Parts: sequence; structure tokens; C-alpha cells
Amino acid sequence: MAARVDTDVTAAIAALPCWTGAVQISPLTGGLTNRNFRVSDRSRQIFVVRIGRDLPEHGVMRFNELAAARAAYAAGIAPQVVYAANGFMVSRFVAGEALTAARVREPPMLERIVALLRRCHRDIPAYLEGPALLFWVFQVIRGYLRFLVTRGAAPGQQALSTLAARAERLELAVGAVNIAFGHNDLLAANLIDDGERLWLIDWDYAGFNSPLFDLANLATNSQLDASLETALLESYFDGPIAPVTRLAFAAMQCASLLRETLWAAVSMLTSTIDFDYRSYRDDYQRRFESRWQDFERHYG
Repeated sequence: MAARVDTDVTAAIAALPCWTGAVQISPLTGGLTNRNFRVSDRSRQIFVVRIGRDLPEHGVMRFNELAAARAAYAAGIAPQVVYAANGFMVSRFVAGEALTAARVREPPMLERIVALLRRCHRDIPAYLEGPALLFWVFQVIRGYLRFLVTRGAAPGQQALSTLAARAERLELAVGAVNIAFGHNDLLAANLIDDGERLWLIDWDYAGFNSPLFDLANLATNSQLDASLETALLESYFDGPIAPVTRLAFAAMQCASLLRETLWAAVSMLTSTIDFDYRSYRDDYQRRFESRWQDFERHYG
């Protein structure tokens, strides 16, 4: 059955009207909300094909992803989208190295990422066409918790109610925010170094948000230590960090880890992609609990 489906997908990719002549197609690993393929055609150019549907349970709407990817290309941040229709999005391939958490933690690399994020937050809205989504992590968390309660999913309603109460405390701690255009999915692998510049890919969750979320998301996904967190904040904000900003950042870090935990819990119930969502959930849940205890000790 799997081989037949793969053949059907390959045929569908080959039939897209954007190619010059015959194509060579190979799968790419790493997509957690879509399937990815590398394609070359007679022009000898290389492309990436992303295949995905709307995922309302995650707030992923492909019209929004496409608009963000096109705006990010115009801003010089992401590769060019050359075709999009019917769940297929074709972008130019970036020849480079996807970052790892260890590389993100290198101070010179962190400086480069900060510069890229500044451009994302500042420049993309000037190129964005049409309506755009808001990514407010606490509303995302509320949606995930409702979904899990409705499904009667583990860890049970009482534990989910505890998480909801924690998220409410975190949202209050964040307080008022400035709004920028966020990527909102800063896994290390979504950053590519081609040797000269950094690229930011995979705009599934893009939307207007506090820039603190991208910073917190980057810090927690790549497990920055306290000194690197300070360096990240001081570089982004060009100077010493006020206590109120540190509090908001700490709350956003907890929220980022909780969001990843719940994302995986929901994906366990809904995704057809071959990925170990359970281990991912368990890892992020442990990290969230540890970070929550730190938050309570310092700010509780």
C-alpha cells in the first residue's frame, strides 16, 4: 500500500506544470506537518516540493504559509516560491547545511541568527499580501487543551486543567507586548547556512506575534544556557535587559515548551506522518516541567 501511495505522489509531482522536461524526484526527511521532496528537471535547477493540507487543529493554513514564504523571499530571508496550487508548494533548493542545536549555541552563529530575526520581524510586513494570521502562543495552548479534553486524551482532564492554569499565569506574566512578524517555529533545522548567508525556511506557523516568542522559542529548542540567553536578548535589544523583559522572556520560554508538548500530544492523535511524536512529547514535557519549576522559584 505504501509503495502505491508513493508512486501516486511521485506521479502527481511529475505532472506539475512548473517543470522543464523530465524530472528526478527523491524524498527529503524532516517534515513534521508535510511531505517534502527534492526535484530536478532538464534545466538542471533543483527545487523542493512541499505537500501539505490545512491543519486546523494546529492553526496551519496553507494560504498563510504561502503568503509568508513569498514575503520572506522578497525580504531576502527565504528561498523563492516558483509554484503553488492544490496543496503543492515548489521552492528553489538552498544548497547548504541545516543547523543543529549545537551550532545555534555557537556565539558567532547566534549573532547571525539575531540579525536574521530582526529582518524577519521588521521587514516581512512590507511585502506581505492579503490577510495574515496572528500566532499568540497562549491561544494556541488553549486550543490544544480544548482539543485534548474533547478527545479524552492523556494525561487526563485534571492534569490538563493544571496546565491551563499554568498557562494563564504565564500569559499574565508576559504582560503587554510589541507586535512583529514572527516565524514561530525556530527549530535549528529550519535555519540553513549556505556558507555566505542564513536562510529561514518552513513558514507553517508564521504570523504576527511578540518578538519575544521567537527569541524564547529559539532559546528553548536549542537549549541555550543562561549566559547565551542573556547574549541573545542583549544582542536583539541592543543593550542591558530590564527585569520586566526578563520576566516576559522567562514566561515565553515556558509557554514555548508547553506548546511543543501539546503540539506533539495532538499530533499523536491526528498525524499520518511517520514520526515518533510520543518521544518528542515526553522530551518537551520533561523540559517544560523543569523550566516551570525554575520560573516558580524566580518569579512565583
